[in-house]
Amino acid sequence: MPPNATPTDEPLAMTVHSMATPDLAEPAQAQERRTRSGRFKMLLVLLVCASPVIASYFTYFVIRPEGRTNYGELILPTRELPATLPLATLDGAAVAPATLRGQWLLVVVMPPVCDEACEKRLFMQRQLREMLGRDADRLDKVVFVADDAGTRPALKPELRAALEAAPTATILRAPREALAQWLAPAAGHALDEHLYVVDPLGQWMMRMPVAAEPQRVMRDLGKLMRASKGWDQAGR
Repeated sequence: MPPNATPTDEPLAMTVHSMATPDLAEPAQAQERRTRSGRFKMLLVLLVCASPVIASYFTYFVIRPEGRTNYGELILPTRELPATLPLATLDGAAVAPATLRGQWLLVVVMPPVCDEACEKRLFMQRQLREMLGRDADRLDKVVFVADDAGTRPALKPELRAALEAAPTATILRAPREALAQWLAPAAGHALDEHLYVVDPLGQWMMRMPVAAEPQRVMRDLGKLMRASKGWDQAGR
């Protein structure tokens, strides 16, 4: 004992308390809550993935800041590319509709005989894509050759050569009745009188007026390219 210690001094003592053992048997209600939480998180991830599409439409075409209007007619609700749409190449090989997804599409529907107005739309389609400049590879020119009542009219050799010249268009045959289940003209007009815009998710979302003005169409396409940058694929 130290010289200055008193009889009441006691050494410092430490006490260790045991910790409660967790209950590893999780109640059924807790498991159910955790399952619901996992499903909610998965839906939230899917919503985040789709949000660029929703945001681009909402920002540029719904809010419509002062001085900003769209020339083409918005299709609300949008119409999804049918998975059963019977498509084929000009040589008759079947094509899956899903192959059209991933890029913006500028669509022309050709009548059985491509007249002067038809050729003008095809030329406008080509020029509009080129006017996009560095964004041109993000938009695919799609030409649907509408077959009426099972007939399969042949394209004039010079027209086919023009469509297949670089940058080539995607040319596909489809029954007119089947196309009309997806695309639709304005009241009083025919299916082949418009340019149609389809987004990378395969949703038909805009229809240009008959005899559309190229510069005004171009402004709409430019808005869409800016709004959707980063969620579509360049090139096909």
